[in-house]
Amino acid sequence: MESFESTVLDQKSEASKALPMPEYVLELVSKAQGATRRLASLSTSAKNHALLVMAEALEAKSDELLAANERDLAAFGTAPEKKAMADRLRLTEKRIGEMAAGIREVEKLPDPVGMMATMWTRPNGMQVGRVRVPIGVIGIIYESRPNVTADSAALCLKSGNVCVLRGGSEAIHSNTMIARILSEASEKAGVPSGAITFIERADRELVPVLLKQDRFIDLIIPRGGESLMKLIAEHSTIPVVKHDAGVCHVYVDADADPAMAEAICVNAKVQRPSTCNAMETLLVHQSMGRTLLPKLAVRLKAGNVELRGCPKTCQLIAEAKPASEQDYGREFLDLILAVKIVKNMDEAMEHIARYGSRHTEAIVTRDYGRAMRFLKEIDAGAVLVNASTRLNDGYQFGLGAEIGISTSRIHARGPMGLEELTCSKFIVLGNGQLRE
Repeated sequence: MESFESTVLDQKSEASKALPMPEYVLELVSKAQGATRRLASLSTSAKNHALLVMAEALEAKSDELLAANERDLAAFGTAPEKKAMADRLRLTEKRIGEMAAGIREVEKLPDPVGMMATMWTRPNGMQVGRVRVPIGVIGIIYESRPNVTADSAALCLKSGNVCVLRGGSEAIHSNTMIARILSEASEKAGVPSGAITFIERADRELVPVLLKQDRFIDLIIPRGGESLMKLIAEHSTIPVVKHDAGVCHVYVDADADPAMAEAICVNAKVQRPSTCNAMETLLVHQSMGRTLLPKLAVRLKAGNVELRGCPKTCQLIAEAKPASEQDYGREFLDLILAVKIVKNMDEAMEHIARYGSRHTEAIVTRDYGRAMRFLKEIDAGAVLVNASTRLNDGYQFGLGAEIGISTSRIHARGPMGLEELTCSKFIVLGNGQLRE
């Protein structure tokens, strides 16, 4: 049986959704903006208590959440071409537990708000410092993965930011339920109403309206495909930190350890192919082709990976399909891998520069000089030596849950954790100084 509180919430939500779209958006963002001062002033202990309550609430209401997710999955369908996206959409008891664990990890992290690395004294005696403060209201527009709702809410709350969440229509029931659970739990723990705001209307026409709310929203963080990025670029009057496509490469160098290269490549492609940090293209030095590719192909085939290779690759691997020009530079988000044999590291780096999305790039090599050159010259949010691209992740880097992996150059780049969700302000301590 539904609680009285839940019934009242549903009634308010339905009344709000009945408003014309501009009024509906304005109501939500103005309420969100109104929560900024109170949220920014909450103590670390108060925020941590709220996060623990939120994690407990997610686990306690897992049955309701799984039921909502089933509605999304049923509507999404079971066509073979939708398999990878359905995996991103699906919730299980384990994934709900992981969401709750992610919130608890955020609770354990240092609070960046109020951090001040140093202060310095000017010749006139005044002290100057720079302190970290919340950005304000952060709008997050994302697709498919419901865990983004929980991660975003937790990271924004810990960093003192109000969040306005707009998930994709394919996960509307799951995201709405997660947001309701978290907002109800946080408010009971003393967080101001509106601090976790979720847009429950799935109309695509709503996004351009939201992107014009620069009076109320300070930053937009999009997470999605090319069409979403294009929409935001065309309409946003709010600063944007992009979480763009993950066209990630692994380059296996001439003197790479074959066993290490094989293990890294299998992990980077097979472990979870529907994520943005999965390998999409494998580049192999010509001297390693015969040594590596036949054995690697057997393991990839066991993982149901379809290989699309250059002519040399197809000569070495009978089951490989010829790769088209479009396969290089494509984010498959599926068990499909483009493979190319290159003459040397320079050709590999030129290929990455041409086709990569500046997300995650890796080299496997035993040569220190080439490893350092790869780190220096490859332009990406994360560059790895002898490690899987799947490790480019806030949790794996020790940042806790992440709000996204930024491919932008300004403000933040790579996994965005708590510190990346703050900005700074100068503070000055004086004793009557005047400008002369």
